[in-house]
Amino acid sequence: MVPARCAVTGGSGLVGRRLVEMLAERGAKVVVSFDIAPKPKDAKKKIKGCEIVYVQGDLTKYPMLVSAFEGCDCVWHIAALVGPYHDYKKYYEVNYKGTLNVINACKELGIHKIVMSSSPSTRFDGNDVVGKGVEDLDFPKKYTHAYAETKAMGERAMSAACDGEDLLTVAIAPHQVYGPRDMLFLHNFLVARKKLRIIGGGKNKISMTHVDNYCHGLILGEEALYPGSPALGKFYIVTDKEPQYLWKVLDNAFVTLGYNSLYSRMAVPGWLITPIAHLVAFAGYLLGRKFKLNPFAVRMLMIHRWFDISAAERDLKYAPVLSFEDGWKDTLAWFKQNWMPLYDPLHQ
Repeated sequence: MVPARCAVTGGSGLVGRRLVEMLAERGAKVVVSFDIAPKPKDAKKKIKGCEIVYVQGDLTKYPMLVSAFEGCDCVWHIAALVGPYHDYKKYYEVNYKGTLNVINACKELGIHKIVMSSSPSTRFDGNDVVGKGVEDLDFPKKYTHAYAETKAMGERAMSAACDGEDLLTVAIAPHQVYGPRDMLFLHNFLVARKKLRIIGGGKNKISMTHVDNYCHGLILGEEALYPGSPALGKFYIVTDKEPQYLWKVLDNAFVTLGYNSLYSRMAVPGWLITPIAHLVAFAGYLLGRKFKLNPFAVRMLMIHRWFDISAAERDLKYAPVLSFEDGWKDTLAWFKQNWMPLYDPLHQ
């Protein structure tokens, strides 16, 4: 069972929207979806008798949060400024100060539980991650990107706010979310389908997380918020369990959707693309622009990033509700039916 009245920041995004639906499916009476974006056109106002209240608001505007959260039993803080192409000030305002606003609004209203969506990038130092658990990960001294730095600032503030009695918090992160309605991960690779090449050796493994699995983990996070819980103020990672070869997964998507295999094209060596990315980033600095080709993005496409989720299994009683095989099949079916008619109507 979930709380009767729930609030979800970032409720119009991939994770937030599915979380709103799953909270309703699991017994909530009212779910408040708070997002700077407008209500999705095909979003439902009622799901299984649960009323969905859509509030278009700004995370950096404190009074808006107080108004939206009033009467709620728990807040799931999903909203964040993501991607590698924004200015530091924007990341700071949304990911750090916006999180402080969520904390303070809950304190003012007497809301005792917050489940925060975090990211493994808050512990990323630029090196391979091979089967590490949360106990093996720590905040790095220097961050490779402003997104990760400001998310870490927000997460630290959330953990510090957990007092064990009046306010109980936990931070839960996925790795590489995918699923129906995904307009970040697979969408971006498909948009670049005509130019995309395998970068590096193409043997790097990553953890992946179907959106349903992640939302399930977030819901379990609320259940783990009680006095004396081992989860209080902690950070967890939830995934589909077994890591996948990134480029094999992408190639499977391309072939399934009717495009040419990535392996039919010449791969780009890491030693070649990395210095080019640095030059592009320097040119962007001189021009005051953000280019998609940058050293951080290139690095992410070449390294291993997979995690041990035993801490979440132990403390949150987490287990995936979908296997990767079923989740990926589900995702590609959605893209074939919904994405291709919109973005590739002539299948070119």
